Amino acid sequence: MKKLVSIVALVCAVCIGAAAQAPKGFPMYYEAHDGDTTFFDSIDPIWVFPRGRGFKRNGDWRKEYRLVYNFNKIYPYALVGRKMMAQVDSTIAADASRRSQRTQYINQVERELLSLFTSDVKHMTTSQGLLLMRLVDRECGMSAFDIIKEYESGFAANFWQIVAKLFSQDLKTRYDPKGKDAKIEELVQIWDSGKWESFYYSVFWEAPTKTVIKADRLKSEVKKKKKRR
Repeated sequence: MKKLVSIVALVCAVCIGAAAQAPKGFPMYYEAHDGDTTFFDSIDPIWVFPRGRGFKRNGDWRKEYRLVYNFNKIYPYALVGRKMMAQVDSTIAADASRRSQRTQYINQVERELLSLFTSDVKHMTTSQGLLLMRLVDRECGMSAFDIIKEYESGFAANFWQIVAKLFSQDLKTRYDPKGKDAKIEELVQIWDSGKWESFYYSVFWEAPTKTVIKADRLKSEVKKKKKRR
């Protein structure tokens, strides 16, 4: 009898100890109707759609998966390029009153750009490099040839045009949103609409990788000529 009492006491002690512990889990909403209790909970929203069928406009984008992949990686560089070009133009207009100042500043910008982007460009494929040229033209409103001519010289532009011709490319070709660049333009419109992540997911069934760029502003400045005392 004493043994039975001891066992009962031990069980009671365990139950009391368990009751004294902080409850685990989390509270749930519930409703009681006619003696039945219904519990409610919520889950985080997710995207659910068939693979490759989202945003199907001019054909199946799965056939253009390489273009979509390259665009996701390259377009941020074109956007930064537009921002930096605007910065260079405003700096030249405000501070470079002399041709020597302008030349010195452009050379400084060139060195900074090489420092920032040489490694990234070296790891781009040929198709990614060509896509970058198309997108820079779109964002900056100038062909690669015109950009070189504007900021370097006509001789430099013509030299690189000859090099491009050797690889069956043309630096003077302009961006054509309604012609051969129509698919690129469609991707730009999807990006600008804020639907890029869901579109990319519909093609690859995974979230897009974010392109990380070291800087979106230049540190180069026009050097002021020291005044003589």
